[in-house]
Amino acid sequence: MAKIPLPGSERSLPSGAKSVGSAAPAEQLEVTVVMRRSADQELCDIVDRQCAGAAVAAHLSREEFARKFSASPQDIAKVTAFARDHGLQVVREDPACSTVTLSGTVSQFNQVFDVDLQRYESHLGNYRGRTGAVHIPAELQDIVTAVVGLDNRPQARPLFRLQPPFRFAPHNAATASFLPTQFASLYDFPDNLGAGQCIAIIELGGGYRDADQQAYFSKLGIALPKISAVTVNGPGNQPSGDANGADGEVVLDIQIAGALAPEAHIVVYFSTNTDAGFLNALNSAVHDNVNRPSVVSISWGSAEPRWTQQAMQSFNAALQAAAAMGVTVCVASGDSGSSDGVAGGNHVDFPASSPYVLACGGTRLQAAGQAIESEVVWNGGTQGGAGGGGVSAVFALPAWQKSLVLIGSDGKHQPLAKRGVPDVAGNADPVTGYQVYIDGADAVVGGTSAVAPLWAALLARINTAKGSAVGFVNPKLYQQQAAFHDVTQGNNGYFAAAPGWDACTGLGSPDGKKLASVL
Repeated sequence: MAKIPLPGSERSLPSGAKSVGSAAPAEQLEVTVVMRRSADQELCDIVDRQCAGAAVAAHLSREEFARKFSASPQDIAKVTAFARDHGLQVVREDPACSTVTLSGTVSQFNQVFDVDLQRYESHLGNYRGRTGAVHIPAELQDIVTAVVGLDNRPQARPLFRLQPPFRFAPHNAATASFLPTQFASLYDFPDNLGAGQCIAIIELGGGYRDADQQAYFSKLGIALPKISAVTVNGPGNQPSGDANGADGEVVLDIQIAGALAPEAHIVVYFSTNTDAGFLNALNSAVHDNVNRPSVVSISWGSAEPRWTQQAMQSFNAALQAAAAMGVTVCVASGDSGSSDGVAGGNHVDFPASSPYVLACGGTRLQAAGQAIESEVVWNGGTQGGAGGGGVSAVFALPAWQKSLVLIGSDGKHQPLAKRGVPDVAGNADPVTGYQVYIDGADAVVGGTSAVAPLWAALLARINTAKGSAVGFVNPKLYQQQAAFHDVTQGNNGYFAAAPGWDACTGLGSPDGKKLASVL
């Protein structure tokens, strides 16, 4: 059976990584095969009309999406027959997500996809990986679009930063932290608490303790929100006790979303920190027919060069489906400034760079009472972090960003040529961060991780006020710049803030009631 390389599947080694031997032949793993969707052009046309800001009919329901755009039974049958012919087990078929999950051994997958799985040591940790392309049978080349999960290197990092301990003293206005609830006043959120909405939160490790949540919300004087955990891949909700690790991200996301939209149902989708685990978590949230999230918050990501093209395109297709179904996806834009932590040049974080998400950048906010005193770009230098932002190397310029201009820290102007990041912003500096309670201890946390759940809670409140989901909001937001606090001072490294949209804080931080009125 002739095989061909799967376009975009090529993997390379991270800098400094070295092989320490072949992966154990009998090691069991699960691999997700992504297929083309039915009527894909029709779906693209629907979302393109949204991107152009055109008036469209009501969002597709999840049932309508599944009926019209699921992978065809014939395509699924060809993939599952191929797998079974090679001794692989079919773990799960998910037509709406256009995926089939397969189980087998390293030895089997090496043979089936013409790869050589090795064990590697790197700054990312130890992982099972490969180099080069995945190969698929020629007869599947128009059906299979991605094969993810062979490589289990950590795909993303949590985008939060704990406030350094020395920042707690002396206490003054310049280093004052905030309870999340204060931002409902500072950003003038609508006068409701998100009743009737479901906020999905994607987590790639760690966990939360019920007792910690009860203690925290009791301290805030808020009834404990309804919080549910869904296990997608891996062990599920497993707090490690390490506030500096994934627990910090999980708790930050829950406590900010819960404090600002306490009557919403918060559902946390736990998965593994791999390309397959991340994709499966997103698909699980977007297509969840039980909890039906109207908003998704993602505070994990990594620079575009660290993704394979096949993984990015599969993720982007899932985000396009979310847009079609009226699910708003809020994503942190990164905490390492314009370089996004990659040596040499400027990069943006993915999935924040997808044109189908609301990319959330960072500011440093100081307040006097219930009013914003100043708000500038978050940039704490090389040690303190900075809000991510810049220009995608992958995604084309969206219709709603046409005619925008990039301004460099050197004052030079140039037209925005591809997808610009971020779209919006909010307080993210850990020095003026959010007071939370992680693994039995108080902490102050910042990072653009905090901004994604803040915006998710705001949009949940707007959905409650509107009586329906606002859905894919980007085209509308870019026509409503008066509904933002424009941030015009500071830089994130290469790019500078300026009046209107910029590659540091996007359109700015929210003026909640104004946004509610225009959405």
